[in-house]
Amino acid sequence: MFLTLTLLVLGAPADPPKLHEPNATPSVTKHPKVIGWPKGKMPTAPDGFEVSLFAEGLDNPRWLHVLPNGDVLVVESRGPAKDPKVTAGRITLLRDADGDGKPEVKEAFAKELNSPIGVALIGETLFVGNTDSVVTFPYKEGQTKVEGKGRKIMDLPQGGYNNHWTRNLLASADGKKLYICVGSASNAGEHGTANDMLRANILEANTDGTGLRIFAAGLRNPVGLAWEPKSGAMWTAVNERDQLGDDLVPDYITSVKDGGFYGWPYSYFGKIEDPRRKGERPDLVAKAIAPDLAVGSHTASLGLAFSTGTVFPEKYRAGAYIGQRGSWNRSKFAGYRVAFVPFKDGMPSGPAEDFLAGFIANDDEVHGRPVGVAFAKDGALLVVDEPANRVWRVAAKK
Repeated sequence: MFLTLTLLVLGAPADPPKLHEPNATPSVTKHPKVIGWPKGKMPTAPDGFEVSLFAEGLDNPRWLHVLPNGDVLVVESRGPAKDPKVTAGRITLLRDADGDGKPEVKEAFAKELNSPIGVALIGETLFVGNTDSVVTFPYKEGQTKVEGKGRKIMDLPQGGYNNHWTRNLLASADGKKLYICVGSASNAGEHGTANDMLRANILEANTDGTGLRIFAAGLRNPVGLAWEPKSGAMWTAVNERDQLGDDLVPDYITSVKDGGFYGWPYSYFGKIEDPRRKGERPDLVAKAIAPDLAVGSHTASLGLAFSTGTVFPEKYRAGAYIGQRGSWNRSKFAGYRVAFVPFKDGMPSGPAEDFLAGFIANDDEVHGRPVGVAFAKDGALLVVDEPANRVWRVAAKK
């Protein structure tokens, strides 16, 4: 298979945010203790919204996909496990036929998957992104399960640094292309770039798995992937690098340009060189595109969904919703929320702000960790709470 990587200078980058110097503070390891949700307690949303429990009793839910008929697919997944008794991945279907915000049907939709995350539907073909491959299933609207492990259409690099095992998918608007997120195999290229040839990229392929190419590069761990409804541009949520201090490097959301290079591992936020890679590739640093918006350092920004409906209050009708799983490389917790970024004319018009909060219990403990986000057919926002094994529903008050 022949792969091409074209690096283009695509316009002048935006001014980077004012960032701290590298190692201005020590690199801290601080993992949260997850204590769950006490009875009667749940996340909080802004005035004008109500939060309810949509589903519980799941097994490590990570991601969501809403089918055209309104069925909700919940991808239950964890990183590749050495213990064969640990479930690697499945997809559960939830159906709320009467529209009361509580699904009446809970069905095992797909089993025996290998640490899946991404789901895309094109016509009557359902695509699933396993950690090591993309597989397909025939699908007809309304069916509640698929059979077998799926038909593999392409292999993907597996393993990787920290939690970079996720492979999200996005179909093109015309249904002819499939886009695949693949995170880096290292934090900052410390294992050599040969280990990252297909990593830290968004890949593009035909829907039969042929024509694989690198669509955009230098994205350390892109996970959330969505089309911005006003401009039609591709946007992604990216986890940036660790071990440069509490406030470096900010995670971000950005529009994605075909052939664009976004810096990793040589630079961040455009042309700011990583001291660990200083002087290695000035040619690539010169071409690095600054991302559009910083959303906080070490927030583990994963889920990404754009609002398109009119049921939310006006302020929240145009913008991005970001599931931030939360920090581990910071002295004080950051993330642990669903953030909202207002948009105007296809671009951010303000900073990220709390939308669904209350996940942090105290300085050392959290109730849960939000990950995947998706809009239900009725316009409510669904949010996966991974360690709580729940899906929350955020709806506008009537």
